[in-house]
Amino acid sequence: MKMKHAIVPFVSFLILAVCPACHRNDSAALIPPAGKYDVRILRDEWGVPHLFGKTDADVAYGLGYVQCEDDWGNVEGAILTARGRLASLRGQAEAKSDYLVQLFRVREFVDEKYEKDLSPATRAVVEAYAAGVTHFAALHPDKLPHVELPVTGKDIVARTTFISPFFYELQRDLDQWFNGPVTPPDAAKKTSSLTPGTPLAGDASVPWTAAQMIGSNTFAVSPSRSADGATRLAVNSHMPWEGPVAYYEAHLHSEEGWDMVGCTVPGGPLVCMGHDTNKGWCHTINKPDLADIYALEVNPDNPNQYKFDGAWRDLERGTARMNVRLWRSFSWTFKREMLWSVHGPVIRRPEGLFAIRFAGYGEIRHLEQWYQMNKACNLEEFKRAMALLALPSLNTLYADKSGNTYYIYYGTIPLRDEAYDWTKPVPGNTSATLWTGFWPLEKLPQVLNPASGVLQSCNSTPFHASVGADNPDPGAFPKSMGVEQHETNRSRRAQELYGGDSSITREEFYAYKFDKTYSTQSDVGYILDKLFTAEAPQEPLLQEGIALLRGWNRSVHKESTAAALGILVGYPHSRRDLWAGKPFNAMNALREAAGFLKAHYGRLDVPLQQVLRLRHGQKDLGLAGGPDCLRAVYFEVNDDGHLVGVGGDCYLQMVEWDRQGQLRSEAVSQYGSATGDATSPHYADQAPLFAEEKLRPVLMREAEVRQHLKREYRPGDFAGPWHVQ
Repeated sequence: MKMKHAIVPFVSFLILAVCPACHRNDSAALIPPAGKYDVRILRDEWGVPHLFGKTDADVAYGLGYVQCEDDWGNVEGAILTARGRLASLRGQAEAKSDYLVQLFRVREFVDEKYEKDLSPATRAVVEAYAAGVTHFAALHPDKLPHVELPVTGKDIVARTTFISPFFYELQRDLDQWFNGPVTPPDAAKKTSSLTPGTPLAGDASVPWTAAQMIGSNTFAVSPSRSADGATRLAVNSHMPWEGPVAYYEAHLHSEEGWDMVGCTVPGGPLVCMGHDTNKGWCHTINKPDLADIYALEVNPDNPNQYKFDGAWRDLERGTARMNVRLWRSFSWTFKREMLWSVHGPVIRRPEGLFAIRFAGYGEIRHLEQWYQMNKACNLEEFKRAMALLALPSLNTLYADKSGNTYYIYYGTIPLRDEAYDWTKPVPGNTSATLWTGFWPLEKLPQVLNPASGVLQSCNSTPFHASVGADNPDPGAFPKSMGVEQHETNRSRRAQELYGGDSSITREEFYAYKFDKTYSTQSDVGYILDKLFTAEAPQEPLLQEGIALLRGWNRSVHKESTAAALGILVGYPHSRRDLWAGKPFNAMNALREAAGFLKAHYGRLDVPLQQVLRLRHGQKDLGLAGGPDCLRAVYFEVNDDGHLVGVGGDCYLQMVEWDRQGQLRSEAVSQYGSATGDATSPHYADQAPLFAEEKLRPVLMREAEVRQHLKREYRPGDFAGPWHVQ
């Protein structure tokens, strides 16, 4: 009998380990009672969800539910990320993510600050969104099998808290902090004196592939610059086409004044970019200096103490536990030391102790700020929301129906002592290096209603956000802010096109956004000059390649027979590992690119659309565009010789307010509204539009939505398939 009773808990343990889906809470108890949330889901002919509710919380509840319908895999990943449990599903590669969630004390900060730092309205929204996810998961236990229910508002806040710092490339500093000097292809802003170590091998856990996060675009034209007196805004941020930060489109309408249409990411309870009837905005990634490494002075008699302002202090110590799936359903819990100083997280290196301090550490109000931006009715309210300085970074370009246009190089940039060289590890033994404050919003680089009437942000210096004399003065901002000075091809072309046209029509505004030309001042132009001025090669293949490129107009139109060779030569980082670790040499790049095309196509002059493809489900479509073009397409190389798009232009909005303030808006997604559900008719139904650079109307009024209505329902109405047929 004793043996029998001992076996029972062991068998129960095996069942839970092998089949996590077998351990589910009672589904009926997880579904909100009737009347708690009141939301109607209207799906239009493209499957876009329009959520109509009485309260903002009603709408957020519906968003959580429909996002699970369309992309449950990435929603599940978002929840597991927030809980530091992603490796339990996806294996060893995600152990670093789970470790950082614990090392950054994400859950501790959320638990500590949730009630006091977030307004009741924001808490209601995130809790309602979590209830919508829980409702769906309870009805469909096969879709989110690894998520223990219920999902909570704290889960939603924790996920945003964790991933937000990675948008300014915190991984650059983490790589250096963990592994020693790293020089990425775009040249890291810091040069460390540390030597390589192995506390955590490889990239320090980023939530997407860095090669896919190369650019974003946004443009605004005020009434003084447009031919018809309209205000126009392009919302054209670039993201990976699939995965944990791929955009999801929704329209949110409540009787409490929330009426946003735009995009969010899996696990996002609100619109992070888009517009309402009054205003709109777009973010692009910027990279100010928001993180610092500190060399700590260690007590020679106690390795767990460091000196600070003349006194020895004990390190805070803890143990991270990462449950890692190793093989099928077999997992193991790994442990790792965690340390903290007054600066933040600490690691032991062969050289000693090093701490890292970064913007966003301990901050949980990201969704509070975005929610206030969603609800803002005008520029004054929008700037008041931005002044919270809760988001760590992101350029922001705003426009509204009153004709205002506004750009800000936004970030929680530390107020540092200029006596120190912040491009290197700084001494950690003095409070002089321990920054605690940030530059206020009004002191950041920005432009409001420029006389030129044009603004652009394309991941480049803020000092050329406009044209003419309206730009910020570079001399007004100290070196320690780390403000970028570089230009991208996209920013150069935006200045040449929008900035070179004094009367921009609607058609021109669209045409400029889809521009496919590399500036003579771009990296491509520089590489072509290198090839054309080099000593003439003897190899026939190189001679053929140079002759083809000499006749190229640097345009990546579909029909161009030189564009495929040009982008392969000009952007070797898009070619998997063909040039990895090799010093860039233009002639070698041409040799590799020409050899690749010759091997797969038998010639070099292949029309671009035959090479560059959009592939999703049954769709296999030719594309125009290329890396760092205003029509941006970043790609990976398939074994069949095709360049398959993986990021760049994705969810795109073109927004317009006419002289009377009346709204007109169009949008398109690279795939469809249900990018995570291959069985849905909306898995890739927008792909042909995207490939042809066409857009569809954005529907906001309920009467308009009903003219294109395919299905109306409420969460939980359908236990079976929910697809609009």
